[in-house]
Amino acid sequence: MLRITDVDYIKDYELLLTFSDGQKKKVDLQPYLTGEVFGELLDLDKFIQYGLTTYTIEWANGADLAPEFLYEIGTAA
Repeated sequence: MLRITDVDYIKDYELLLTFSDGQKKKVDLQPYLTGEVFGELLDLDKFIQYGLTTYTIEWANGADLAPEFLYEIGTAA
């Protein structure tokens, strides 16, 4: 099962994610920050309030994204 093992903030809405298969990928989440829960994260002060769970990253407001989705939209770093 794919999971995120490390996350680093780059800038704006970009994160550098390390996955359990050893791949590092840069993801720009700005296009996906829509709707009631994710739209809240357009406030950068809220966007940077994230942490690692067992499998993925989760924001303070409870929003999270599947590691497979993040892997798919990421670019090799």
